[in-house]
Amino acid sequence: MSSFRNRALDEFANHRAERFFIENRPVSEYFGQNVFDVEKMRRYLSAEAFDAVKRAIENGEKIDRAVANQIASGMKSWAIERGATHYTHWFHPLTDATAEKHEAFVDPSINGAVFENFRGEALVQQEPDASSFPNGGLRNTFEARGYTAWDPTSPAFIIDQTLCIPTVFVAYTGESLDHKTPHLKSLQSLDKAATELCSLFENDVKRVNVMLGIEQEYFVVDEALYRARPDLMLCSRTLLGHTSAKDQQLEDHYFGAIPQRVMCFMKDFETEAYKLGVVLKTRHNEVAPNQFEFAPYYAEANLSVDHNLMMMILMRKIAKRHKLKVIFHEKPFAGVNGSGKHCNWSMVTDTGINLLSPGSTPRTNLRFLSFFVSVIKAVYDHHELLMSSVASLSNSFRLGGNEAPPAVMSVFVGRLLSSVLDSIENMSVDEDNPDQLCNEKLNIVNKIPEILPDNTDRNRTSPFAFTGNRFEFRAVGSSMNVASALFILNAAVSEQITAFKKRCDEIINGGAAKDDAIVEVIREFVIASKKIRFEGNGYSREWQEEARKRGLKGITDVPRAFKVFMEPSAIALMTDSGVLSKRETEARYEVMNELFIKKLQIEARVLGDLTINHIIPTAIKFQNSLIENVLGIKELFGAEEYKIMTERQLSTIKKISGYIQQLREDFHALTGARKSANQIEDNAEKAISYSDTVLPYMFKIRSVTDKLEMLVDDELWPLPKYRELLFWR
Repeated sequence: MSSFRNRALDEFANHRAERFFIENRPVSEYFGQNVFDVEKMRRYLSAEAFDAVKRAIENGEKIDRAVANQIASGMKSWAIERGATHYTHWFHPLTDATAEKHEAFVDPSINGAVFENFRGEALVQQEPDASSFPNGGLRNTFEARGYTAWDPTSPAFIIDQTLCIPTVFVAYTGESLDHKTPHLKSLQSLDKAATELCSLFENDVKRVNVMLGIEQEYFVVDEALYRARPDLMLCSRTLLGHTSAKDQQLEDHYFGAIPQRVMCFMKDFETEAYKLGVVLKTRHNEVAPNQFEFAPYYAEANLSVDHNLMMMILMRKIAKRHKLKVIFHEKPFAGVNGSGKHCNWSMVTDTGINLLSPGSTPRTNLRFLSFFVSVIKAVYDHHELLMSSVASLSNSFRLGGNEAPPAVMSVFVGRLLSSVLDSIENMSVDEDNPDQLCNEKLNIVNKIPEILPDNTDRNRTSPFAFTGNRFEFRAVGSSMNVASALFILNAAVSEQITAFKKRCDEIINGGAAKDDAIVEVIREFVIASKKIRFEGNGYSREWQEEARKRGLKGITDVPRAFKVFMEPSAIALMTDSGVLSKRETEARYEVMNELFIKKLQIEARVLGDLTINHIIPTAIKFQNSLIENVLGIKELFGAEEYKIMTERQLSTIKKISGYIQQLREDFHALTGARKSANQIEDNAEKAISYSDTVLPYMFKIRSVTDKLEMLVDDELWPLPKYRELLFWR
């Protein structure tokens, strides 16, 4: 035991020494030291191997297996020099978590010793069990084979002496079992469509990349308090708990001084992030107590998603050193802000042009408007599908309140751009004067000045807001893998950009001038997508009513929202873009329902346990103490005095009895509803049953337990309260 303690102390001392050493060096001196980036490849790979990787990254060319051996050898040499002893294929199954199976570099030699070995075949492909991950019926228990395949566009990295190799995860049949595969396909589809549209404006664009910056919100809780709450430990949210007298209402936490203990955690986390080549730019207090945010510099979308998942792993690991627990659940505490991932999304050409950045000339503005209205129309045509892509049990508690966007999609573009789009819509074309459109077009395009990012106001109630040179998709939940929503956005935008180019070609082939054709299609898209644009308060009742009039469908409950994935328009979008096959789309629908059911099953069981084994016994114990007090007063004083003195105690005893009885009834009703739902074979119908019958009883139980919390002696209450969880520092 003492040797274990000494090793732990040595490890902590080494960590402190390393941290002190690094903190006194510029970040630029150790930035990227744990990532096998282009510069490392240039040093450790042969010219042939380096060129092969570069062509794979830039042009999507496949890497020959013979060259893969050279790449694996160089990667192994670098990793071992950095202290790595194992390697793993790092992939993103349909769980919002990441997965990894570690393999040692060592192989046995003939003389009984070992040697480090890493072959190209181990780099390129491995075979994890495909039946043990969510698969929506794509794999049976007896059909376990699945493959992970190296993604060279995302560099390998080292965490805890393990070389992590980003990979896709597919079934033996080739069907995707992860979030990365459809995301990569959607990026490829969008690249092709956007590059073709760019040809109307310039001929030197060969590639269009989606750029993404992810603002990550999260909560931090003291580890001891976290472990004293079974609901936080097992469900990542508090299933019961009365609101604190003070929470975020004074708005004194937002952008306030970062608490010392949290700052120490943040510094450690940022140091490790810099070593992994992640450019963290921003850290600050968020609105709710003990809620925080970090934001990296934007990067190519595939890499940005990988970075975000890497950071979530790092944060959980590093928080333990500081006796803290990081919580990514969208709504761990009722009554205060929830957490999201604000996804800043844009398209940038290989020539450095941001296609969503307005310019100072008519030509650049014409290009901007073409891509701008294509995105808006994509969101309009698939608004229900986009909102369903962020629907989950946890995110359902966040959307629609406390500064989270509402559960119905709208697009905010700002006053200036809104007036420009309205002007384009109101253009008229005189058939006797066909040049009128061109003349009017030039005037309209010239109305757009050089728009800087701060010329467009921000709307925190909009799920999809334009913020100067990018769109901010604010509805994505904080625990989600961003790719699960972005591949739908990318596919939808690809579809509309393709339609825009096709329509322009039709008009041009009919004899119109190119610029006239472009403006005409812009106008058509503006008119067709007008209903999705909204500049006001998304929380207002007026907007909810207006959205219904416009035919905009929001999330009323999660399982029913999932059904949009099975609609012909959704399946056509996925199949036509090549992002998912019909069978893969159906499988994801099954997985979404399955995860909803299982998470709600866990929550219902945990709440039942808390109710029967913690809350009711505590209430009875406190009630007995009141009864003893009343009986004691009766023995000491006369009947008249006794009646006056115990009136309130007797009322409280009766109230507690009523609450206990109500909890017992609701617990048995909850258990019955859960068992009844479990008898349903079809996952979609089972999920709806859980939502309709189990969830309401959970709300009822919480309401009663929260009332009991305000009655029972604080010393007896078995769980840390909100004032402790939110104000522990």
